Amino acid sequence: MISGYFGDEDGLFFEIELLAADGLELAVDAMFDTGFSGWLAINEQDLDALGWIYVDQQTMRTAQGDSQFDVFLGKMRINGNEFEVPVHVGQGLSEVLLGRQWLKTHRLVVDMSSSVLTLGN
Repeated sequence: MISGYFGDEDGLFFEIELLAADGLELAVDAMFDTGFSGWLAINEQDLDALGWIYVDQQTMRTAQGDSQFDVFLGKMRINGNEFEVPVHVGQGLSEVLLGRQWLKTHRLVVDMSSSVLTLGN
């Protein structure tokens, strides 16, 4: 289980590590976005240092309408566990996003009144 924190405007944040192909480990705060149907999304400018493999291009519905995303096979670590996941890479993403696919395998607990935010098995 990993504990998160509440950000500005009650955003749900968890610290994760992005794992580059060359072994670099980059700790980032990722916002949990239940409106995003994928696993992970990052801004295209963050992709260069990671060396992930291009897979495909996909159109997804976003808050701003339909958008094109390049999809890469990425590696990440959450609470010591490594995952290979499809990563949607697009323009204008202000945060690294964790999507609702995590809810198929992990339990999200949000209790703002007690300041409890966890993502676990």
